[in-house]
Amino acid sequence: MLENLQKYRIRLASNSPRRRELLSGLGIDYEVKLLPDIDETYPDTLKGEEIPLFIAREKAAAYLPSMESDELIITADTIVYVDDEVLGKPKDEADARRMLHLLSGRSHQVITGVCISTRHFQRAFAATTEVTFDTLSEEEIDFYVRTYRPMDKAGSYGIQEWIGYIGVCGMKGSYFNVMGLPVQRLYQELKKC
Repeated sequence: MLENLQKYRIRLASNSPRRRELLSGLGIDYEVKLLPDIDETYPDTLKGEEIPLFIAREKAAAYLPSMESDELIITADTIVYVDDEVLGKPKDEADARRMLHLLSGRSHQVITGVCISTRHFQRAFAATTEVTFDTLSEEEIDFYVRTYRPMDKAGSYGIQEWIGYIGVCGMKGSYFNVMGLPVQRLYQELKKC
């Protein structure tokens, strides 16, 4: 599949093991390419899907000067969005608990911005999934934070972990988007390259 990509050396610009697993699931040969210290700040005027799209494009722009003509780079950024607030990666355990309390018993959005870039074109899109959590007890939140240490996850949770098994009671959209890469939509976009 995706024979049209054979002319490219595919690069995933992400340190996320979940994104690596998901891209591998598409059967694409790729390598990870990382640049240090890419700025992930964004203007505070941006809202919703504008935020991860902006960051994914900025990540792509950082790679452009060193890209070769046969490279195709995939950059992405995922946010958890609730009450017009971005829940990024927690600073510490207390921040992780605060975020999970905020998500408990309600719905939020997980939004991933993806940018596909070569030296000759760029294609960007965002995918949104609405996730609903059941009410989480203090003990459940504490157990999850202590046991799973979700410090590297936006919103302080991984849906593929224990908290997803016991806490997620509804979802509208892509499950894989919540893991960090909307692979079905990515596949459709890569077919156009």
